[in-house]
Amino acid sequence: MTNERLQEILARHAGTEGPLLPILHDVQRAFGCVSPDTQQAIAQALNLSRAEVHGVVSFYHDFTEEADPRPCVQLCRAEACQARGVEALIEAAEAAAGNRVRISPVYCLGLCSVGPAARIGDTLHARLDAASLVRLVEAA
Repeated sequence: MTNERLQEILARHAGTEGPLLPILHDVQRAFGCVSPDTQQAIAQALNLSRAEVHGVVSFYHDFTEEADPRPCVQLCRAEACQARGVEALIEAAEAAAGNRVRISPVYCLGLCSVGPAARIGDTLHARLDAASLVRLVEAA
């Protein structure tokens, strides 16, 4: 991660209201993570404590502290998707993923009426069954 790139991201959001989440999203996208050092720099730039920034990073599933180059399939594990059978799909998804794809649980993708649901990048997938989820994992 370059300090110059981080400074560009911070400058782009300077003077905007509520810049923390947009900054974190830009940093995650640019560097693949929001490292502890980056959290400290963001906190300093926004006049926040590192604990405040870390609290946001650790709360939201979109942010990680270490880069993971593997593609990620976010699988909704919230109550509505559980009621629609997501738990029965997990074993097949993990078997298809092996060590090549990261299966990451998330708690609500907002597709409650058409679950089980997953997200790869910015693309949402709904009404998944074991076969369709395995195909998504294999294609990731």
